[in-house]
Amino acid sequence: MFDDGTQIAVKRMEAGVLSNKALDEFQSEIHVLSKVRHRHLVSLLGYSIEGNERLLVYEFMTKGALSRHLFHWESLKLEPLSWATRLVIALDVARGVEYLHGLARESFIHRDLKSSNILLSDDFRAKVADFGLVKLAPGLGKSVATRLAGTFGYLAPEYAVMGRITTKSDVFSFGVVLMELLTGLTALDEKRPEETRYLAQWFTQIKSNKEKLMEAIDTTLSIKTDDSIVESISIVAELAGHCTARDPSHRPEMGYAVNVLVPLVEKWQPVKNETEGYAGINFDLPLPELLKGWREKEGTDLSLNSIDNSQGSLPSRPLGFADSFTSIDGR
Repeated sequence: MFDDGTQIAVKRMEAGVLSNKALDEFQSEIHVLSKVRHRHLVSLLGYSIEGNERLLVYEFMTKGALSRHLFHWESLKLEPLSWATRLVIALDVARGVEYLHGLARESFIHRDLKSSNILLSDDFRAKVADFGLVKLAPGLGKSVATRLAGTFGYLAPEYAVMGRITTKSDVFSFGVVLMELLTGLTALDEKRPEETRYLAQWFTQIKSNKEKLMEAIDTTLSIKTDDSIVESISIVAELAGHCTARDPSHRPEMGYAVNVLVPLVEKWQPVKNETEGYAGINFDLPLPELLKGWREKEGTDLSLNSIDNSQGSLPSRPLGFADSFTSIDGR
C-alpha cells in the first residue's frame, strides 16, 4: 500500500531460484501488459529488476479470484454469487479476451484462462489476470505448435493432444468457465465420480436435457423459486456447449459470446457506463502517456523501474473485423 492509501498487488520472485520457464513467464507478462490496456484485463503498474529480485506490480483486486467465490465461499464465509453477478462476470471476461484476440494492436492467446485467473473488484467486476503463458496469435485460420502449458480441465482437446493452439483454445477455456459459473463445480475433480470428473465432458452430455441441466445448476441460484432465471441459464448453457465444441472451427469467436451475454446482462441489471471512474483519461493515448496520466490523477509515485519506454496503445478496431462477431457495444 502506498502512503496515500492506494493498494497494489506485488508478485515477487528471486532470479536465483527461478527456472528458465519462470523467467520467460516474467518477461512475457511485461511484454504483453505493456502493449495492452483494457478495463477487463488486470493492469501492470510497474516492474523492477534489481540483482536477483524480480517484482511485478499490479492494481489490487479486492475480492480476489473468482474461484474463491464459486468453490470456497462457505469455508471463507462469503456470500454465494447471484445469477446477475455471474452474468456480469461472464460478460466482463468475454470482453477482456475478445480484446486480447482481435481488438489490440497485436492478437494474443492467453493459454491459461480459468476461474483462478479471473480477479474481482469490490463491485464484482471481473478482470483477466496472469499473462505469463500468453502467445502471439498466428494468422487467420492458422495454428501454432507450442509446449503444453495451462491447466487440465480447461485445455482444448487439440491443444492437450497435439500441442496446437489458436484463439479458439481460449474460447474452449471460456466455455469451461461458463460451466463453472452455472454449476459451481470445478473444471476437474479427481474425487468426483468418473462420469462427472471432467466438467466439460459431463456438461456437454447433459446440457440438451433440460431436466438434467437444471439438476446440475448450482443450488445457491434457487432456480426452483425463480423461473425467470431458467431461460437465461439455458442460453448460457448453450453458449458454453458451443464454446467447448471438440472441433475448434465449430467454436465461435469471443465477440459472439459478448453479443449473446450483453442482452442477458441488460435484462437482469442495466450495465453502467463503463468509462465511469476514468473521467479525464483518453484511452486512445499510447500506454506510457496513459500510465503517466493515471499516476497524476491518482497522485501516486510507483518508485519502480518505469515501463514508460514500452510501446503500446489502444487502437481502434482493426479493419476487416467480421461484423457478425463485433460486440454490440463496439468494445
